[in-house]
Amino acid sequence: MYGKIKDNGEEKMPRKKQKKNQILYFIVAIIILILSALGFEFTANNEKVNIEKLNRITVKTASKITTEFIGSSSQNLQVYYFDVGQADSILVTNQEKTMLIDAGNNADGDLLVQNLKKLKIHKIDYLIGTHPHEDHIGGLDDIIQNFEIGTIYMPKVQTNTKTFEDVLDAVSDKNLKIRTPKVGDSFKIGEAQCKIVSVSENKTNFNLSSIIIQMEFDGVSYLFTGDAEKEIEENLTIGKINILKVAHHGSNTSSNNEFIQKIAPQIAIISVGKQNSYGHPDKEVLERLEKIGSKIYRTDEVGNIMIEQSKQVI
Repeated sequence: MYGKIKDNGEEKMPRKKQKKNQILYFIVAIIILILSALGFEFTANNEKVNIEKLNRITVKTASKITTEFIGSSSQNLQVYYFDVGQADSILVTNQEKTMLIDAGNNADGDLLVQNLKKLKIHKIDYLIGTHPHEDHIGGLDDIIQNFEIGTIYMPKVQTNTKTFEDVLDAVSDKNLKIRTPKVGDSFKIGEAQCKIVSVSENKTNFNLSSIIIQMEFDGVSYLFTGDAEKEIEENLTIGKINILKVAHHGSNTSSNNEFIQKIAPQIAIISVGKQNSYGHPDKEVLERLEKIGSKIYRTDEVGNIMIEQSKQVI
């Protein structure tokens, strides 16, 4: 074995080992060039995420939604996770078809209307209120009042809050109807296939009634979880998920270790408010995601998040 050689008080590597290292560096450089030619990118700013088959995924973040945040092509899938503080709101678009999942708090209604208009959205084909908590349905009435609405999905649970009554009034004013989907129901947003994987009528804990949607687009899977808790997650009959909207703002009521290990998301999105009083996201939840190698994006840290997925070119 070669040892280190001291020269004037400094340690130097033997020439033969230096030569081996140079050869190794050269080989690594060649490998990187080959991978780059195949479409892999190596960046420090994390704007491009390339993990296994996610080399067609681009992640953008911005403090505000502007026209520059519009996707590069209507043929691509765009998923926007709006920064609505300690609340949820997600827009999915493909081929000019749209789905809006939740609409933040009451105070977020005007902001969401402005965001959608900046993105040149005119119609919401599927409007989902995952469950009737104010931080998920607060702005639904503003959305209904300002856009053409197709199908509205909400679980079959009701509350007597003014927030919920405002949603019902907006629905009534436009002669619309609220439907409750069943597990197994499916629909499409352009070429994105959506399936209802959970919904219930739990009247004592609305989180457990959350509508959960699994979406597939050109080989990549997404899961939108509302505020579903552990007992719901444990009963989901799903496989691996590439991109996860972490349930309940990263609370420890959700995302138990078995569930995270089972679905093994490569990208995890957490919609959460800055310095919120709940301590979300929970430290253990973050550690579970980090342990399996998930790339975590948090709205309290990066603002609005947009995932754009292009189709595979054969």
